[in-house]
Amino acid sequence: MSGNNGGGPCGACKFLRRKCVKGCIFAPYFDSDQGMAHFAAVHKVYGASNASKMLQRIPVHKRLDAVVTLCYEALARVRDPVYGCVGHLFTLQQQVVNLQAELAYTQARLSTLQRHPPSSSEIGSELMSSSNMSTHFDPPQQTSVGLTSFPNSFDQVAENEELQVLTREFVSRYLPGVRFHPSTST
Repeated sequence: MSGNNGGGPCGACKFLRRKCVKGCIFAPYFDSDQGMAHFAAVHKVYGASNASKMLQRIPVHKRLDAVVTLCYEALARVRDPVYGCVGHLFTLQQQVVNLQAELAYTQARLSTLQRHPPSSSEIGSELMSSSNMSTHFDPPQQTSVGLTSFPNSFDQVAENEELQVLTREFVSRYLPGVRFHPSTST
């Protein structure tokens, strides 16, 4: 009987080309399908013996979190051998800084518009000039460590949707007869 509930070797044992014994420490966390690819990264970075020793030192109820962390860090290290997951953190921090700056600009702009609503002749030019807020800010900075392996398109879509909601609220508040049609280009 294998350590993977009778379903063949776990992904770790499959990768290591060994028999998966009952009580295999990797079996609950590395299934035979996707587990092999994840374990390959863990093995490359930490080694099977070190990964096994680390998991044995951790209480059973915390091992799943440890395995998820090992896999994440190992995959990040394989993608970026110099900085690993820290490179991804740098990218995310830069995105936070850029979004905070954009939020501050948008809040200041909304505050100004609430105090001094534009005339109807200024509205068209105002919407056209501020419809693409991202032109006021630098795009997320890519450091020289080659962090392009972590796409941020989801963040850009969410950011665009938030700006469209703000624009829609502005138009409905100050231009009750005008319908807002967001542009499809980003």
